[in-house]
Amino acid sequence: MEPVTPRQSEILDRARRAGRVDVDGLSTEFDVTPQTIRKDLNELCERGMLQRVHGGAVLPSGIANYAYDARRQLAADEKRRIGLRAAGLIPDNASIMLNIGTTTEQVARALRQHDGIMAITNNINVANILRAAPAVEVIIAGGQVRASDGGIVGEAAAEFIRQFKVDYALIGASAIDPDGTIFDYDFREVRVAREIITHARQTILVADSMKFERSAPVRIAHISQIDIFVTDKAPPEPLVEICREHGVRIEIAGDGDTDRPDTEREDGRGAQGK
Repeated sequence: MEPVTPRQSEILDRARRAGRVDVDGLSTEFDVTPQTIRKDLNELCERGMLQRVHGGAVLPSGIANYAYDARRQLAADEKRRIGLRAAGLIPDNASIMLNIGTTTEQVARALRQHDGIMAITNNINVANILRAAPAVEVIIAGGQVRASDGGIVGEAAAEFIRQFKVDYALIGASAIDPDGTIFDYDFREVRVAREIITHARQTILVADSMKFERSAPVRIAHISQIDIFVTDKAPPEPLVEICREHGVRIEIAGDGDTDRPDTEREDGRGAQGK
C-alpha cells in the first residue's frame, strides 16, 4: 500500500481534531481544487481512515488508531534512516529510555541487534518491537494507556521514570520551532518526556524534517537541552545556529545508513557535542 501523502496526513489531523472535514474548506486551506480534495478523501475512505458524507468526510469508529498508522506511513523511509543513525550512536551494554512516536519505533527496530541493552519505555509499540530481541531487557512504565497509539501517559508513568538514571534518552517530537522549542500535542505525554530527558545522561532527539514545518501546542523542551539531534535534512539556519551555540551535534541520516552507521557528521557545520 502506498503511504499517505503529506496533505492527506494533514487532512486526517484536522478530521481527528474536528470530527469532520469539508471539501470546500480544505480546498481553500490547501489552495487546491475541490476535485483534488475529493480524490484525497476518496483514497482515505478506501483505506478506512475516513467515511464519506455529503460535502466532506467524518471519522469512522476507531479512527485514532488509523491516524497513528497513517503517521507511520508518512516519511517512512526518512524515519527508518533516522532510526538506523540514532541506533548507531548507542553502544552495546547501554541503558536507554524511549518515548512515544513513530520515529522512536524505528530506533527500536534498529536496536534489536544490539547486545546488553536495557530499554525503558512508556510506548507499548516499542516494548513489542524489542521484547523478542535476544539481548535486550525491556522495562515498561505503568499508567494510563492512550488508545490512539499505545502510549502510557500521565503522572503514574512520570513517577515510574523517576526511578531511573540511564545512559541515553531517545525522544521524538511533533514539531520544532525555529527558535529551538520542541513541541508535542498531549500534555500527559509531555510530562513523561520531560522526565525522560531529566533522567538521562545524554539525550538524542529524533525527528524528520517535516517537523520543521508543523506546529503543536505543548512544550517538551528546548533544543539546548538536547545533546544530539538526528534528522534527515539540514535544519533551518536559525535552528542550526542555536545548535552550534549550545553545542548540540546535528546528525543527518543519509541514504547510505546501515544497521551500525558511523557517527560522523554530514552537515559540514562542525558543531561539537556537549
